[in-house]
Amino acid sequence: MNPQAQELNTVIQDVNPHIYEMLSRMGKELFFPKGILSQSAEARKKADKINATIGIAKEGGRVMNLPTIVRSVAGMEPDAYLPYAPSFGIPQLRKTWQSALYQKNPSLAGKAISLPVVTSGVTHGVSTFADLWVDPEDRVILPDMMWGNYTMTLSVRNRAVISQYRTYKSDLSGLDLDAFEAVVEQEAQKADKIITILNFPHNPTGYSITREEGERIAAFLTDVAKRGTNVVVACDDAYFGLFYEEETMKESLFSLLAGADKRIVAVKLDGVTKEDYAWGLRTGFITYGFSAEGSLEGLYEALEKKTAGCIRGNISNASHLSQSIVLRSMEDQAYGGLKQEKFEVLKERALAVRDVVFNEEYARAWDVYPFNSGYFMCIRLKRDNAEALRLHLLEKYGTGLISIGENNLRIAFSCLEKSEVKLLFDTILKGVVDLQEMP
Repeated sequence: MNPQAQELNTVIQDVNPHIYEMLSRMGKELFFPKGILSQSAEARKKADKINATIGIAKEGGRVMNLPTIVRSVAGMEPDAYLPYAPSFGIPQLRKTWQSALYQKNPSLAGKAISLPVVTSGVTHGVSTFADLWVDPEDRVILPDMMWGNYTMTLSVRNRAVISQYRTYKSDLSGLDLDAFEAVVEQEAQKADKIITILNFPHNPTGYSITREEGERIAAFLTDVAKRGTNVVVACDDAYFGLFYEEETMKESLFSLLAGADKRIVAVKLDGVTKEDYAWGLRTGFITYGFSAEGSLEGLYEALEKKTAGCIRGNISNASHLSQSIVLRSMEDQAYGGLKQEKFEVLKERALAVRDVVFNEEYARAWDVYPFNSGYFMCIRLKRDNAEALRLHLLEKYGTGLISIGENNLRIAFSCLEKSEVKLLFDTILKGVVDLQEMP
């Protein structure tokens, strides 16, 4: 093992050996190299005469650039986006996002969390999480209705086994937390470490937990940890903040799990993708929340270095331009008000769907999964094959939806105008009737 990796492992083991136990083989072997990058960082601080360390070109004391590129980026100096960004992310952006986490999650008050490390979007955050904490043949607990890319990231890339539980009760009256707890208990009996990803607002169904449900999940996982099982839990908060109903829990489960027990690794995966309506900027964050008897500062620094080392060995660093744009946006005085405006637009669309989708005329065709947040909602067809209906709607009515499993259709109300909502569900009903009348 590389001595630098061993050095970080020693720090982790000294502060909280359970966290070291939960790292994957790759996670144990990861480190942030002290070679070119660390020497260049030292030079940036001290080489005030000549700095010949970093592999970029400079001209006249500024980063060399093509006018055909920089003239497309108005109002920003080339030095703010053309050089390599640190593998950890721009320092000020990391601090700004961390500060925002405390503002958005009041239950984090008084808790120490890591500085977020910048990823290239939330998907890259999930992949980085898997590299650090998931070994081949590890079982990852997920709902049967889940974001399809988890399979690619966890099963295909990291060779994990996905262990599923029923997402909703059979009558669709709410989450099936009994099923979740049962699968966790089963997996805890098979291994000394369980891994789960909790995704709220949920993709694909658009449901977020209530405060009561959140407290039940956190208390249950904490109890599992206190009984001697190591618990790795990632909170996939890609759609964080898009909560449209009063009873919905308005903060991340991460805020309840961070620091809950020495045997819990709480990881927050989020980003500007959906929160700030900046899908193509590919700027995400991975943040840790631990409990330990020793210095959390040293523990977090070690895990941040391993995380940055993972990013360094994969994509080197996330886009400097994207990070700079996000930072400038968050520092703008208009930022909060503009976010609220867009939130209200999406909330209006979600409520319009709620006003329509339960209409009696549709009751013979489908049931509705719980939804109260995010971008999506799902219906469960009572008779038709979802894929056959999807294709029929596409071919005959020019209407595109996503089929999931045998009987589920996902509707992205985020991209519907309010005026299109009734028309959409009327069209789906027409498609159902068409297929029933076909020989």
